[in-house]
Amino acid sequence: MIKWLRSSNVSSILLAIIRIYLGVLWLMTGIEKVGNFTAEKFISAAIKTPVLDPTGHSAYGWFTSILENFVAPNIGIFNFLVVWGEIFIGLGLIFGAFTTTATFFALMMNFSYILAGSISVNPKYIFFEFIIIIAGYNAGKIGLDRFIIPFIREKAPFLKNSVENY
Repeated sequence: MIKWLRSSNVSSILLAIIRIYLGVLWLMTGIEKVGNFTAEKFISAAIKTPVLDPTGHSAYGWFTSILENFVAPNIGIFNFLVVWGEIFIGLGLIFGAFTTTATFFALMMNFSYILAGSISVNPKYIFFEFIIIIAGYNAGKIGLDRFIIPFIREKAPFLKNSVENY
């Protein structure tokens, strides 16, 4: 199955459909937040009422600590990063440009939302994003990665020159 995902032309078509679908969702979410978004209430709620384990203690105390000591004091930076991160993830997925990188950051954002206590659509996104990550280059083959990745591999001597040998 993994070999098929990483090398089949049929899978590259299915991956492009999944990738574009996710990209549109990320882009729409980011655009909706431009100009009127603040994560302040969300972060405050995540700090005050963290996800609890079965014993009633904070399940992800380390994450709550990060939110409290790093994110909350720098909320302006994170407001900017969330909005533009979602927009650039969406654009990367739609156009198939730096697909694996865009998907990695999408996963980071989705897991951050889950660790903060927001389930929402995150599990669905994570499922599809893992498929894209596993597929690697083939996920962006029908897209700009077809041109970008070989160019980067040619210019960076420490990378393989061939993207076909998976």
